[in-house]
Amino acid sequence: MDIATWLLDSDPSLRWQVMRDLLDRPEPEVARERARVALEGHGAQLLALQDARGYWNNDEYGEDQDRRSVFWSLALLRRLGADPADPGVRTAVERVHESVIWKYWDNLPFFHGEEEPCINGGVLSQGAYFGKTGEGSERITARLLAEQLPDGGWNCEAPASSTVSSFDTTLCVLEGLLEHERAVGEVPAALAGARTRGEEYLLARSLFRRLSTGEVANGRYLNFSFPPYWFYDVLRALDYFRDAGGTFDARLEPAIEALVSRRRADGRWAAGVAWPGRVYLEVDAPEGEPSRWNTLRALRVLRWAGVETDSWAAG
Repeated sequence: MDIATWLLDSDPSLRWQVMRDLLDRPEPEVARERARVALEGHGAQLLALQDARGYWNNDEYGEDQDRRSVFWSLALLRRLGADPADPGVRTAVERVHESVIWKYWDNLPFFHGEEEPCINGGVLSQGAYFGKTGEGSERITARLLAEQLPDGGWNCEAPASSTVSSFDTTLCVLEGLLEHERAVGEVPAALAGARTRGEEYLLARSLFRRLSTGEVANGRYLNFSFPPYWFYDVLRALDYFRDAGGTFDARLEPAIEALVSRRRADGRWAAGVAWPGRVYLEVDAPEGEPSRWNTLRALRVLRWAGVETDSWAAG
């Protein structure tokens, strides 16, 4: 089976992204496939697990790394590309908007976020993607602007335990800022500048190296696992820069080389070590097996970067 056929032999959530990002199928065809995400497969399964109050597993975030919660369910629906205009998706999001609160943070409404920038980055991206911008997103962006560190990034442990940024937190925030900017259009110069400085933090480190020594900052940054948890990895970061668009930055080349080096002889990428914690759905392959999600994300990154991929469809 060639890689294109193998990728398409999958869940609607992956198929529509393959059609859009790799095969350049006509927009109406892509839209029809995307519409299936909320009606069948992983997207429909996840929507069905929400209770009438808007909660998944009666938890807004998830304790002890349990990802059966509102935050991680919405995060996965966004990664799957569930259409925010779908009636079932709209109903699910409205339930969250109307009823879900942060019980440990003064009962704030869910889309107002809480205190940690990595979580607030995720809430910002979810609110923007699902059409819940406004007072909540304004609260979050104001906090993120105030919490940006002098080196350009963010860290959930600052200022009490750290004065330097974290790859993990910075990427979570950048994803939120990008989704917010896409949803609202033009943003204040301070907010656009904050995203640029956050990107520079990662670019200066080639996405995975220590600025001081050039060594790999953390071995797990080269572990590619889908769906992402709060943990950082190079493929997730590269996919962020692809999604942000613009001209390819040469400082990404070491990360591209690291990505290419993990390509299997059959042209696919393997699934990484799964992040810890309980989940509702196993949406990707077991560790070490060919991963459709990693292969899709890697190929669309390489395509954006201008790396030769003409032979990918032939396996």
